[in-house]
Amino acid sequence: MRRRDFITTSIAATAAVPLAAPSIARAQDSFSWNMTNAYGPGAPFYTVGPGSPEDFAEKVREMSGGRLTIQNFAAGELIPALEGFDAVSAGTVEANAANSYFWSGKTFAAQYFTTVPFGLSFQGHMAWLYHGGGLDLWQEVYEPFGVVAFPLNNTGIQMTGWFREPVESVADLQGLRMRIPGLASQVYETLGVEPRLLPGGEIFPALERGVIDAAEFVGPYQDRRLGLQNAAKYYHTTGWHEPATTGELLISKSAWDGLPDDLKMIVRVASQATVLESLAWSEAVNGDALVDLVENQGVQASVLPQDVVASLREATADVLETNAAKDEMTKKVHDSYMAFKKKHDAWTAVSERPWVTEILGG
Repeated sequence: MRRRDFITTSIAATAAVPLAAPSIARAQDSFSWNMTNAYGPGAPFYTVGPGSPEDFAEKVREMSGGRLTIQNFAAGELIPALEGFDAVSAGTVEANAANSYFWSGKTFAAQYFTTVPFGLSFQGHMAWLYHGGGLDLWQEVYEPFGVVAFPLNNTGIQMTGWFREPVESVADLQGLRMRIPGLASQVYETLGVEPRLLPGGEIFPALERGVIDAAEFVGPYQDRRLGLQNAAKYYHTTGWHEPATTGELLISKSAWDGLPDDLKMIVRVASQATVLESLAWSEAVNGDALVDLVENQGVQASVLPQDVVASLREATADVLETNAAKDEMTKKVHDSYMAFKKKHDAWTAVSERPWVTEILGG
């Protein structure tokens, strides 16, 4: 057969064979998700604005060319604030934005993925999640519930909180009624505090009416927006309890498995982008907000006394070790986190710490 005839025959034969293109068709499928939220309408960072769930949804829409659209419902618009985990687990909604420590009643291990008192910084926490096995453990912890999770945003280090009276000694914690979530609530409780878990929108009225004596939320910008400075004037700063508070994107396992690989990658990349953007935004706005609170609104800002911090550190170690010993999965997460922290602390000791204390401080 002549070469020209062979090429012509081959092309004709190929054209006659139906193309097997289910993967191509699949890649063009469109998906529409509903995402609930633990935080109220209009909340910067937590609902709208840079690094927020709505920002994440917009990034996904644009990167996917509209093939994956996500509608974000603030707390109370579709379900109550703290019912997102159950809604996603049941498949009622495809996704939820919150913090994993809200689900400590389901599994104590969930709290490690938000932050740990006296734990890793933002840099260290992200390093553990993405390159220290933390993200894989997050999926393992949630597997029995039929959900998957990814970091969504990060506040960086938070503030200790607002107090109607200053904390000058450990004795001042006895009987204190405080809005405080996560591991810190258990630590405080060992020192006599009565912890309360309240959604963001309920903090100010509770503090103003004296239902609680103290409250922790986020940092200067977010706290000022809630008006907490109008309910209490003593602001204890650098938070021992939340050094790197990470938001959670929770996704139904069935919804996640239903996405093609390219959309899964878009979700992953968009969530990483909102983590970075949210932290950058928080760092950009908190300094000016703190200056305003102190100079214009009569707030007295100070760190906790060292003896109080020492007692909190000791109590934290006891709470973590006690709970890790109770549950195999929690122990697995705890051991991973602490082993990574030990290595990262050694690096921080020759990088960040000298930069702050000797280079800048000098």
